[in-house]
Amino acid sequence: MQKNLFTDKDAVKGRAIFLGERLDLRTLEATEPLARQPLVVLAGESGCAALFKYGAAVLFGLSPIEEVSFLSHLKPLIVEPFEAPETEEVTIRLDPDRAGQAENGVISVQEFSVSCLQIVAEVLAKSVVLAHYEIGTAVVFDQVEPFAVSLQRTTKNERWGKELLRQLGRTLSIQHKIVGRVEIIDKPELLWEAPDLERLYSRLENEYEIRDRHLALERKLGLISSTAETVLELLQHNSTLRVEWYVVILIVVEILLSLYNIFLKP
Repeated sequence: MQKNLFTDKDAVKGRAIFLGERLDLRTLEATEPLARQPLVVLAGESGCAALFKYGAAVLFGLSPIEEVSFLSHLKPLIVEPFEAPETEEVTIRLDPDRAGQAENGVISVQEFSVSCLQIVAEVLAKSVVLAHYEIGTAVVFDQVEPFAVSLQRTTKNERWGKELLRQLGRTLSIQHKIVGRVEIIDKPELLWEAPDLERLYSRLENEYEIRDRHLALERKLGLISSTAETVLELLQHNSTLRVEWYVVILIVVEILLSLYNIFLKP
C-alpha cells in the first residue's frame, strides 16, 4: 500500500537544488528508504527528500534549520559540488480538483503519497538542471559569438583554435549530461509501475515547459557546435594551404638550385 506523508497538512514547502555533478547514493541505497527511482529518504522531523544520482535533490516539508542540517549531512556524498547551486522553491498544495496545475509557485496534487511526491520531484529536479545548463550555455554562446562575427573579416586568426576547442568540449559535455545522465525528455521509470500518475507528470512537464526548454537548449548547443566546427575547419584549411605553399616554395628553390648547378656553376 502506498504510504501517505504530511497527513496533518494541506500544503508543504518544496525546494529543488542542483547540488553538483553527481550524488554518490550507494550508502543511502543500502538502507531502507521510503522509495527508489528516485530515492526518497526521511529528512528532518517529518519531511523527506528525493535524491537523484545526477546531482539534484528535492526537499519536502523541511524547515530552514532542518534543511541546513540535512544538506550538511549530504555534503560528503556530493561529487564536484557547485559553488552557486541552482534552486527552485514551490508550495505543494493538496487540491484533488486542480491536481497537476502549477501557478505562481504552487503545485496542486491529489494526495501526499510518496509516489506523487516522486513525480513532483522528477519535474522540479529536471527544471533546476535545465536552468543550470541554460545559464551555462548562454555563457558559452556569448563567448563563441565573437568568433562567428570575426569570420566576416578574416579566417586567419589562429589564436581562435584552442579557445574554440575548449568551447566545443564544454558543449559536448553539456549535451552528454542532459541526454545521457539526466535523461531530460525520458519519462520516469516510476510511471511503469504507477501509470495512474501519467497525467500528473504530463501536466507538470507541460507547466514547467521541460520539453520546450530542452529543445531550445539543444538548438543553442547545436548552433555553438556548428559554429566552432566551421571555424576550426577553416583554420585547418588555412594551415593545410600554408603547408602546401611551403612545399611549392621548396620545390621551386630545389629547381632553381638544380638549374644553377647545370648551367651557371663553373
